[in-house]
Amino acid sequence: MSDPQGKLTCDVAVIGAGTAGIAAEAAARKQGARTLLIDPEFRGTLCANTGCMPSKLLLAAAHAAHDIRRAPVFGIHPEGLRIDGKAVMQRVRDERDHFVRATRESFDKLPDGTAISSRARFAGPNSLALDDGRRIEAKAIVIATGSSPLMPAPFRDLGPRALTNETIFELPDLPENLAVIGGGPIGLELAQAMGRLGVAVTLFDKATTLGKARDPQVAEALKQAVGRDVTLKLGCDTTAAAAKNGVRIDWSGDDSDSAVFSHVLVAVGRPPNLDGLDLDKAGLALDDHGTPLFNRQTLQCGDAPIFMAGDADADVPLLHEASDEGAIAGANAAQFSVVTPDRRKTAFSVIFTDPAHASIGLAPEGALTGRADYSNQGRSRAEARAEGCMVLHADPQGHLLGADLCTPGTEHLAHLLVWAVERGLTAMDLLSLPFYHPTLEEGMKPALREICAKAGQTQPANQDSACPPGA
Repeated sequence: MSDPQGKLTCDVAVIGAGTAGIAAEAAARKQGARTLLIDPEFRGTLCANTGCMPSKLLLAAAHAAHDIRRAPVFGIHPEGLRIDGKAVMQRVRDERDHFVRATRESFDKLPDGTAISSRARFAGPNSLALDDGRRIEAKAIVIATGSSPLMPAPFRDLGPRALTNETIFELPDLPENLAVIGGGPIGLELAQAMGRLGVAVTLFDKATTLGKARDPQVAEALKQAVGRDVTLKLGCDTTAAAAKNGVRIDWSGDDSDSAVFSHVLVAVGRPPNLDGLDLDKAGLALDDHGTPLFNRQTLQCGDAPIFMAGDADADVPLLHEASDEGAIAGANAAQFSVVTPDRRKTAFSVIFTDPAHASIGLAPEGALTGRADYSNQGRSRAEARAEGCMVLHADPQGHLLGADLCTPGTEHLAHLLVWAVERGLTAMDLLSLPFYHPTLEEGMKPALREICAKAGQTQPANQDSACPPGA
């Protein structure tokens, strides 16, 4: 794989050792390809370091505090709640490091010579130049360089008081108060977590709908849920400037004003890491943002021996999508020039607020819809968390196409629904299955029945309405 002049050769070179890159290298090697995995740090995946796992660790602490505060509704009166911010943040880092170690240990299991610690840039469609002066000649190349948080101009000069999801978990203690810029998944999850941990949080967003929720009723449920723990300033523009012992945020909108915060979390997106790749030398067609155009079914860029995967392609920045894309890209790169389209899985995203918000599949105009209200649902009411709603979308024959929900147990209900969509099931198919009582799953029945009625179908005889309202 190398010669005395320092030139490396392989079948598939993968740039980036995150979730997509790891999957791409493994898939290519499984096809018998000689592979190289190139990364300057091999620090582990975004998910383990600064994404999914540390955010869920912070949320776990926030849920614990929230459960104690709401215990009196059950007649239980805990006294002396004290949140040790330093201990909260230390546990986040300790457990985060556990997940990171597991990822890094996987690199040690790669075949000798596979991992190349360097930065790579294109020298041609089949050629990469490394920072150490070596060159790689590959039959095919996979770009899996991931993404980085966007820091707009007003926030760049604020120093350590301006946080992103890659720096917030390094805080030694919980902030005194916090401004959050951006109402997407990162902003919402971390804002609510900090709010429940006793931090005074204000969230700002240009949009008036949080989390890009598609359905107005579901969007309102999400807004109500987050608004209990966080002050919301929606439909406004913001600017930032350094202030004594903090950051001054000025906002314009229906209630223009300004306030000083100890820290500001900037969560306005994560553009792909493509700078420095010298994409012009790869001969690829680019979109208006400088991202290579690619086929979603093959992950191939045009007709070139180059493939995209994960956050680098700016398509669907979710871990399970990055893993799937890496596997598709790696397998096709190994078999190039034979490229096989792969059927992509049903779109599926979850924002882990409480209650969580999920968006599944399609919500086409004119689709049959069925709604379920959880504000008086039996199991939810028993647990003192009766709120939220779901809407299901189906074709004229009742086949489920998608769903939007913000309910108790969303992350679990959403899995059931996305599996149903993926398997082409109808609302009638689901109603024909057993439902245990009392469960959150029973709460889906009104939505399923509504779709059956609109599709002109009669519900199964064994699915009567014997349970009283709210049960």
